[in-house]
Order: sequence, then C-alpha cells, then structure tokens
Amino acid sequence: MSSFFLPPVTQEINNEITCRAGVKLSVLRLDSMHPFVNGNKWFKLKYNLQEAQQQNYTTILTFGGAYSNHIFATAAASKLFNFRTIGVIRGEERLPLNPTLSFAIEQGMQLVYLNRESYRQKDTEELQQELKQRFGDVFIIPEGGSNLKGVRGCTEILADAEQFDRICLACGTGTTLAGIALSLSQRQTVIGFPVLKNGEFLAGEIENLLSDYLISGLPKIYHAPAPWQLICDYHFGGYAKVNKKLIMFTEQFQHTESITLDYVYTAKMFYGVMDLLQQGFFPKGDRILLLHTGGLQGNIGIEQRL
Repeated sequence: MSSFFLPPVTQEINNEITCRAGVKLSVLRLDSMHPFVNGNKWFKLKYNLQEAQQQNYTTILTFGGAYSNHIFATAAASKLFNFRTIGVIRGEERLPLNPTLSFAIEQGMQLVYLNRESYRQKDTEELQQELKQRFGDVFIIPEGGSNLKGVRGCTEILADAEQFDRICLACGTGTTLAGIALSLSQRQTVIGFPVLKNGEFLAGEIENLLSDYLISGLPKIYHAPAPWQLICDYHFGGYAKVNKKLIMFTEQFQHTESITLDYVYTAKMFYGVMDLLQQGFFPKGDRILLLHTGGLQGNIGIEQRL
C-alpha cells in the first residue's frame, strides 16, 4: 500500500525566535507525502483499509463534517485502492458544495447527510446497524480514523526520532498523539495542541486509546508510552475557527519559511510553539520536532468564508 507515498522530509527552522530561545526546531513534512492523502490521515487510514481488503469488503463508509480532512483523504485513498465510498456528513446539505465535498464526489464518494442530533449517535451500534441495513455490507471507519487501527498506523509516523527531545502536534481526536507516544522512548515528551475549545477532555480519550492499545492483539509495545501533555490555550475560538492574528501568522510563516500551514490544525500548533518559545517555555538546547499533519485542502473553504 505504501508504494504510492513519498517518505516525508524534515526541514529545519532557523529564525530570530529559535535563536533567542536557544533551541533546534525542525518540521516533519507529512504534507509532502502525497497530493491528496497526506499528513497523519494516511497513517490513520492505512490499517483500516488493509483490514477491509483482507475481509473482502468493496465499500468503505465513514463520517465527517463538511470541511473534513478525513472525508477528503478517505475519498482519495479509497479510489486509489479501488473501494467504493460513502461519506456520512454532519448537518444539512448546502449548495453549492464546498471544495472538500466537491472533491469527495469527484473521487466517487456518495454523500449522505445526517442532522446534528442523529450524527451524535454515529458511534452507536444502533445507528451503524441502520446504515448497514441501508447500504449493505460496508466496512465502517470512525470519524477521523480514530480507532486502534488508526493508532497502530500512527506508531509508524516517526521512523527515526531519537535525536529529538520533544514532539509537538495538533490534536483533534488524540489518535495521532497516542500513536506517537507509543512509538517514543521515556526520555522524550509529546506535546499536543488541541484545536477544539475546551480540549482538556481529550486527555481522557488519549488515556483510553493508550490503555486499549496496550491490551489489544495489535503489534505489541514493550515499553510504557512516552510522557505527554496537552496545551489547550491555542484553539483560537474552537474547531475551524480563525481570526486575523492567526491568518497574519500563517501568511508570515509561509513567506519566511516557505511552508504553508493549514488553519484548522497546524497553524494553531505552530503559533502556539512560537509563542511558547518567546515565553521561555522550552529549555535551552531542546531539540523540537513539529509535525505538519497536512490538511491544506481545508484552507480553500475557510478563505472563502472570510
């Protein structure tokens, strides 16, 4: 499956802020792996799609919002590996379709809309059985690829990260953070930046993913997860919310570092890291790796709303 994807490159960031802070800052460019199926999305989909193939499913059904990176990536990956796809979208249909949903349809995804009340039941056995009765024998992937197969894929993101002291990433479901923590040593630390308002609840979700993975039949991890923490102060108002400060930071960062950030996830985390560097949060001499988790397609829809 991985033959379609390029290995991610690591890019160093040297600027006035990093020099004053006395740290070495690098970015793992997961966004460069594939034009459409990139970032952490591929890692969360990989073993879900593999299991679907092994069990001879022909149709994938998954969930997401109207601007979902997961819907975008699942549609593209499923076409790549010859699956039919059904995307269950939160909320009512709004025409014309935004770029994310238009792309999903172009990739062959059938879109189905659920009102927000029904959508909250997406993980229940009752609703999933209703969907299977309606659409037949479908392989269901949860929203965001947030299951233990998604965690397993994320344990493979950092093939060689021993030289780093801290790994920073944006968090939506906590799946990627759990996989990263399982793949690192005890001397390293993972810092997650929730992009949701009141993201403190993710700590419980991550703990559950870690404990469930460690007792699962998936490839064993023979050490405790690396220490991790959440910093919840950089959500900018909540999921997919932006303001002028974040937009100006993103534009400036692209100009100085030639790296485009997505507003929903990576821009908020990068902003947070740069702000914390100026506050002296990170010890001098730290070697810090930031994960660029892709999702650039979502910028188009957000910019159209501004």
